[in-house]
Amino acid sequence: MAEFFDSLTEDHVAMIGRQPVFFVATAASDGRINLSPKGLADTFRVLSPTRVAYLDLAGSGNETHAHLAADGRITLMMCNFEAPALILRIYGRGRPVLPADPDWEDLAAGFNLHPGVRQIFDVAVEGVQTSCGWGVPLMRLDQHRETLPRYHAAQDPAEWVAKQAGRTHSLDGLPVRPTDRYITGKLG
Repeated sequence: MAEFFDSLTEDHVAMIGRQPVFFVATAASDGRINLSPKGLADTFRVLSPTRVAYLDLAGSGNETHAHLAADGRITLMMCNFEAPALILRIYGRGRPVLPADPDWEDLAAGFNLHPGVRQIFDVAVEGVQTSCGWGVPLMRLDQHRETLPRYHAAQDPAEWVAKQAGRTHSLDGLPVRPTDRYITGKLG
């Protein structure tokens, strides 16, 4: 049975803290719906019962940024793959915060930055839904992949920034603001 909440409870926060992977869904009025898995260790933060944020490393696209700039809507989903079964969805309005933005320093201070971070997505929670999750399999985490942070750590910072500067549109042609700096961060 689904339950709805106006904000995150302590039980929700505890469940979120145990999840090694989460999913992000966004859409603009036209074009594709974007659904992305996220799973780098230590990249999600509950900032308050009505605010969450997560680190975003440069990857194959920047659809979430484009959709949030165009529309703002975002859904985050956590699935408890261990007992007890539970699915938690966070519905909200998000915005990308880039290193050049005035509120970057305050927001970034709450994270251990990985190499290649291009932005932090800041999400105002508008509602939370939990459901049973009885159809989700039981699974265990073997280990986190370090491939993406290691890839970014091996890049020449000037070349990395130049590459990001050329990424100004989503797959559907929506504009994105590319980051203007290379974040060195740390591995592991």
